[in-house]
Amino acid sequence: MTTQQLNGVALPNEDGFFGEYGGQFIPPHLKIAMDEINVAYEEIRQQPEFIQELKDLFQYYVGRPSPLFHAKRLSEKLGGAQIYLKREDLNHTGAHKINHCLGEALLAKYMGKSKVIAETGAGQHGVALATACALVGIPCEIHMGQVDIEKEHPNVVKMKILGAKLVAVTRGTATLKDAVDSAFEEYLNDPENYIYAIGSVVGPHPFPKMVRDFQSIIGEEIKQQSQQQFGKLPDYIVACVGGGSNAIGAFTAFLADDAVQLVGVEPSGHGLDTDKHSATLTLGKPSQIHGMACYVLEDESGEPLPVHSIASGLDYPGVGPQHSYLKDVGRVQYDVASDQECLDAYMTLSRVEGIIPALESAHAVAWAIRTAGNLSSDINIVINLSGRGDKDADYVAEKLGL
Repeated sequence: MTTQQLNGVALPNEDGFFGEYGGQFIPPHLKIAMDEINVAYEEIRQQPEFIQELKDLFQYYVGRPSPLFHAKRLSEKLGGAQIYLKREDLNHTGAHKINHCLGEALLAKYMGKSKVIAETGAGQHGVALATACALVGIPCEIHMGQVDIEKEHPNVVKMKILGAKLVAVTRGTATLKDAVDSAFEEYLNDPENYIYAIGSVVGPHPFPKMVRDFQSIIGEEIKQQSQQQFGKLPDYIVACVGGGSNAIGAFTAFLADDAVQLVGVEPSGHGLDTDKHSATLTLGKPSQIHGMACYVLEDESGEPLPVHSIASGLDYPGVGPQHSYLKDVGRVQYDVASDQECLDAYMTLSRVEGIIPALESAHAVAWAIRTAGNLSSDINIVINLSGRGDKDADYVAEKLGL
């Protein structure tokens, strides 16, 4: 794990900024706790024992490397570009979230913390963290919005089976943003003995850096696998963006490869002309939320808007500070996909390739479906299939009347 740079600029700098985004906009006592986490992380990430333990867990516990699958039937159906799927859905616990949760749980153990606290939207971060905490033997408390609890019942049951304490959040919109608020409040009760294991590349420094580093294995594997399977780097790498952890994991290894086009896909929900979307980078503006500077969807008084996405894991009015920076410098193209496009992609991939994607990941699939036919057959699109969709099956079946 080395310091990331783009055009000679450290990402992040010593103060945790990606350009003007990131940092620590938090009370002094919480800054002390965050700085201690940063020091511990910088210590542990250099230790050969930690590096080897994480490597072994990735291989023997998670099942890495995840395959890079050529979706031949989908490619033929669409005509044009060849579509490949980075199968993070095959990881233990069913998504990319386990990559950073193992790192966070090992860090908590290294720091001697007595409890790990987290938020979750779709439940994948919650399940992965509950799994990692069970593995290392640390109590785990997960805060989840009541709306998401009702949508994502299978993941709720898994968290309880794994021994996590689940806190239902009923305030506000009872979704991801409110779960983050609730988890932060619990963490503030005892930051000396608790650790808040943030579920994406968001929040105060060092979490955007730390979560990115643990997720960067995705892009490292894509780089090696693409050379092996089609003899060159991908032409496009596509991933959904809410907070942005799976996308930054896929993009990081390619930031200096200008020929590789990086595409992040946000939820346009019911439409960008409605108030039912979560297109933060598309329609938001630079501001602050949850201890960081980033693009935010907010009202005229500066309060975060009540956002919407059919995918609970993308239902967030902020976004990772590194994504905000990459938008401004033009290195990543940020586009959108609607709820309906997402549902269509969910069903198409299920019935054409026998792979049921998470609704979050289906946004990236939707972009590829929309785009592939306009490209030639020698172009390769790699979709980061960040999670599997069995967690969404009951909800989708009800939505479509199956």
